[in-house]
Amino acid sequence: MAGPVLEMRSISKSFPGVKALSDVNLTVASGEVHAVCGENGAGKSTLMKVLSGVHPHGTYGGEILFQGQPVAFKDIRSSEQHGIVIIHQELALIPYLSIAENIFLGNEPARAGFISWNTTLRQAKALLARVGLPENPQTRIADIGVGKQQLVEIAKALAKQVKLLILDEPTAALNDEDSRKLLDLILELKAQGVACIIISHKLNEIARVADSVTILRDGRTVETLAVGADGISEDRIIRGMVGRDLEHRYPERTPDIGEVALAVEDWTVHHPIDLHRKVVDGVSVNVRRGEIVGMAGLMGAGRTELAMSVFGRSYGRCTGGRVLLDGREIRTRTVSEAIGHGIAYVTEDRKHLGLNLSEDISRNISLSALGKVSRRGWVSEHEETRVAERFRRSMNIKTPSVFVETGKLSGGNQQKVVLSKWIFSEPEVLILDEPTRGIDVGAKAEIYTVIADLAAQGKAVLVISSELPELLGMCDRIYTMADGRITGEVDRADATQESLMRLMTVSAATDNEQV
Repeated sequence: MAGPVLEMRSISKSFPGVKALSDVNLTVASGEVHAVCGENGAGKSTLMKVLSGVHPHGTYGGEILFQGQPVAFKDIRSSEQHGIVIIHQELALIPYLSIAENIFLGNEPARAGFISWNTTLRQAKALLARVGLPENPQTRIADIGVGKQQLVEIAKALAKQVKLLILDEPTAALNDEDSRKLLDLILELKAQGVACIIISHKLNEIARVADSVTILRDGRTVETLAVGADGISEDRIIRGMVGRDLEHRYPERTPDIGEVALAVEDWTVHHPIDLHRKVVDGVSVNVRRGEIVGMAGLMGAGRTELAMSVFGRSYGRCTGGRVLLDGREIRTRTVSEAIGHGIAYVTEDRKHLGLNLSEDISRNISLSALGKVSRRGWVSEHEETRVAERFRRSMNIKTPSVFVETGKLSGGNQQKVVLSKWIFSEPEVLILDEPTRGIDVGAKAEIYTVIADLAAQGKAVLVISSELPELLGMCDRIYTMADGRITGEVDRADATQESLMRLMTVSAATDNEQV
């Protein structure tokens, strides 16, 4: 392999009360795919922000060499001028502009001060072909899926003559098929001489595309491993990330399953705009006390729509069905009604729907049950702080203070705040939608333990997840959905990834199948 395209030497970076990076070293060879692994809060994103100029030169210690020359980036534009482009987990596209406009935003082909639209469309079409996206360049971003939006981001990077592409959790929001296409594209770019840094918690994807892996822990470099030479296994990477073996990623439990706590019967929901379209079609499910029930399905199967519509009619228009709690029919027409009946919903979109990122940890945790920290209509800040401190310790939220702005936490710690918020409301039924999406293996293990503890307390837990090993490792029963309908119900002892995938791909025209 060719010499290094990038060398980051002894990089250190501090924030008030936190040392995010301490003497971190990273070397990336030309034409290499280099993975960076670590728990949430290990310093991965901070390191990439240093490299891409988000944290400008002078705000960190150490030096950066790019193509053998020292560089000092003052902002993102200066790093892009050298051919370094970062694609963040939250895509930076404008939904109501076209694909072509997004690709060349801030980099428009122009003559005499006027944009050349013919050139823009022609070059956009060529870039889309290069990333394997056969879309019309004039299509709006809002009209294509997340997987295609990722490819537009890469086309945008190629338009900037990228030499080093940084991808932060590129497949976190993608289904298996879109993930496979994106990983194939990364390998194609590698063959074309583009070096890539990929940050990912999906160790199977790292094993597939990476040439080298650098592991960070607590803001320091643990080691760099060559994928082909060092006999890398998932267990070895995990040990480097968390400092210990995770022999049992899923907690051992002997379920004590009681009576049905939540039953949803013949539930039907129509799309909020296209009222003729059923997104949930006659679904019936139930969860018993002390039981963890899984919900599997491909993207668009209707799992999230089912959960949101049950939780206070938060999605679509419900046209039929009943919700029963402990055998008694209840009304869940609003979120307040659902909470009042002891139902909690941990959304898959923690940044937009689960948290107020501009508020501190203390305020976020109390939001679902303000009455418990209020007196005569006034919130007791002392009580709010006391509650938040209790959850900070019990949930192992890594922060120097509960007064830290929630948006400054890592993804795993944000997820712990969301869980704390709903546990504080003392629900009887918890619906967890992708509870471990975008977080590392260490934080996942902690959250699995929390889920198991809740079930042991007699709570009824419904887990929606796109990770089949997670469902197989945690759940007592698993429902499958496709095209808005339940296509199967499988006991844990009988479930395999293959049997679940078969049920998840049953056509809507096929009669419901029970296994």
